[in-house]
Amino acid sequence: MTPSPFKNKIAIVTGHTGFKGSWLAVWLESLGAKVVGVAIDPPSKPSHFEVAELAKSIEDNRLDIRDGDELKLLVSGTQPDFVFHLAAQPLVLQSYLDPVETYQTNVLGTLNLLEALRSLKKKCTSVLITSDKCYKNVEWVWGYRETDTLGGQDPYSASKGAAELVIRSHVKLFFPTDGPVRIAIGRAGNVIGGGDWAQDRVVPDCVRSWAKEEPAQLRNPQSTRPWQHVLEPLNGYLNLAAELSQRSELHGEPFNFGPPAHQNHTVMELVQEMSKYWVKVRWEDSSDIDKQPYESGLLKLNCDKALHYLQWQAVLPFQETVRLTAEWYRSYYENPSTIRDVTLAQIQEYESYARDKGMMWVM
Repeated sequence: MTPSPFKNKIAIVTGHTGFKGSWLAVWLESLGAKVVGVAIDPPSKPSHFEVAELAKSIEDNRLDIRDGDELKLLVSGTQPDFVFHLAAQPLVLQSYLDPVETYQTNVLGTLNLLEALRSLKKKCTSVLITSDKCYKNVEWVWGYRETDTLGGQDPYSASKGAAELVIRSHVKLFFPTDGPVRIAIGRAGNVIGGGDWAQDRVVPDCVRSWAKEEPAQLRNPQSTRPWQHVLEPLNGYLNLAAELSQRSELHGEPFNFGPPAHQNHTVMELVQEMSKYWVKVRWEDSSDIDKQPYESGLLKLNCDKALHYLQWQAVLPFQETVRLTAEWYRSYYENPSTIRDVTLAQIQEYESYARDKGMMWVM
């Protein structure tokens, strides 16, 4: 078997207390990396970070990425081999309530990390995560490509588009191809999986309600999304990091990570599939009652670039994506003390799928 490119390497994960960041930290740790987390406190209670007991096994630094001086000190003191930037204000509806915090975290925080990376003299591979919502969404039926226009009608989406402009400018001006630091961008969205307890997301809203035998409120049941399990884009980020560390031509490039174009399902279809794994579930259409700010009705990504340059593709069909998600939550509500083992088991199961698809870095 090919050794893990992350074995015995130091990997900084910003946002390690969040949903995606905590899964990535567990995965990197299982691949033999020394994980250094950088984040504020977990964004919800419960949280995957806490129930997976990550504080016991990784370096847990509570630091707000808006503090550029402290972030620079941590990065220079750590001397990482890899950096994965996931720290963000990740919620569209929250961005309406506090647009200043959203812009400060998502734009200024990204700038602070770039400035911290400028101080490194050793080789370091960095994958900066933005969002599928960085694109100007015109509600067309085909997937957005990496060359399409950036934009956003809400503060969250606009902040992600703005962060991309900052990254692009800094890479061009301050990170030459032959320099020690290589940077690439990962774009993904509509991620589901165990351990997400954020407000105003369909899966957490459903499991919270169903655990109390209450009906779930569906704000936009006919909205269509390319749902993907959390391990799919994380696989993409890891694959991108492994390739970027060896291939200078990937420096500065953005990559989309998402499911195949045909794997596009409505909120209602997702909830109906999830209901197969629960008992006494109910839901109600609250779209006419609970009027919410603008959210896109249709948004999907074209991932041909990742397939061509990285040989990356999503491996889980929709039904397996939902099964893994629902089974994780059922395990939590039945026996939360086993969750770290459940998380690791699902990572191993996903790696088996990835090996079958020829994802070389996990061979």
